[in-house]
Amino acid sequence: MVKETGFYDILCVKPGASADELKKAYRKLALKYHPDKNPDEGDKFKQISQAYDVLSNPEKRRIYDEGGEQALKEGGSGPSSSAMDIFDMFFGGAFGGGGGRARERRGKNVIHQLSVSLEELYKGAVRKLVLQKNVICEKCDGRGGKKGAVEVCGTCNGKGMEVHIQQLRPGMVQQIQSVCRDCQGQGERIPAKDRCKNCGGKKVVRDRKVLEVHVDKGRCDGEKIVFSREGDQEPGLEPGDIIIVLDEKEHPLFKRSGTDLILRMELELVEALCGLKKIVKTLDDRELVVSTIPGEVIKHGDIKYIDNEGMPQYKNPFEKGRLLIQFFVNFPTKIPIDKIPGLEQCLPMPPEAIIPDCAEEVTLQDLDPKAEAYRRQRSQPAYEEDEDGFGMGPGPGRVQCATQ
Repeated sequence: MVKETGFYDILCVKPGASADELKKAYRKLALKYHPDKNPDEGDKFKQISQAYDVLSNPEKRRIYDEGGEQALKEGGSGPSSSAMDIFDMFFGGAFGGGGGRARERRGKNVIHQLSVSLEELYKGAVRKLVLQKNVICEKCDGRGGKKGAVEVCGTCNGKGMEVHIQQLRPGMVQQIQSVCRDCQGQGERIPAKDRCKNCGGKKVVRDRKVLEVHVDKGRCDGEKIVFSREGDQEPGLEPGDIIIVLDEKEHPLFKRSGTDLILRMELELVEALCGLKKIVKTLDDRELVVSTIPGEVIKHGDIKYIDNEGMPQYKNPFEKGRLLIQFFVNFPTKIPIDKIPGLEQCLPMPPEAIIPDCAEEVTLQDLDPKAEAYRRQRSQPAYEEDEDGFGMGPGPGRVQCATQ
């Protein structure tokens, strides 16, 4: 016979339950009422863990069976292990809850965008970035006040959240959870007189941090450079990371496509027909001589490339992509009449056109884009048709109202 059955009732077992039956019952209930799965069942979870802590220990169970919970308190043999320690012993911190041995709690990552030029991505660069971040107060070691001054918030019982029940109508209620107004979600309070003068009880202070960001050759737009554990500090949390995201600025001459560089080069008609020789200044300030073979004709839109003059490969900077050059030929607006015979002798003659006797002479005119847009606008119907072919205005197949 046992004096009390409270702990047995909590685990839903009989007083004569074996150790295996106790263990099985605890596993089932602990999974059901764990705070990470049911945040509102924290007290229930503590009761389950306390009951198992007593009944799984033969000596504690004997004392409890003979004298009840009061005998445990008088004998100083009360529960010693925390609820989370017991849970972690069974499940290894499956929900990432209290023990922290499965995975360490981390603060939030801080993301910053760093604008870089194409020259910096080509040659590599070291940039200094000045940031403001939270660091744990050295004066109070992150306690926020004097030793022993921290109190559990009585309003939320240390949970940091308040739960309010609001009745919508008879038989229907709504549960609203909000940050505790007294402790601002901290779950604890520090009397004003005991607060740290350096951090004002916040446990952290703002500090200036200078980071050296090494932009390696060949890095790409949008790539991330990670500074591990350099984020904001917070007591009880591992600092998050500072993540630098590269933002490539647009270059006035070059465009990038992977490891290739694209350059637009404009030519006069004489250069396209008779040969060219131009200087191209690279992103690392070298000068390249670009020329064509005499007699080679460059057509409008032609693309040629120079090997190994593009962007360096990331982590293999001695290997580079291609420099692609796209040519755009500027044609003259008019040619002096006295130069035409000379051009005709140099250029291939077109096939001779046979003109019939009844053909009519016409005149070509320049098309003005603005005038063309205005003409098209005026030519549109006054009423647009809908999808079914029926419009609002009169016309074939349209419904009209009859009047008397």
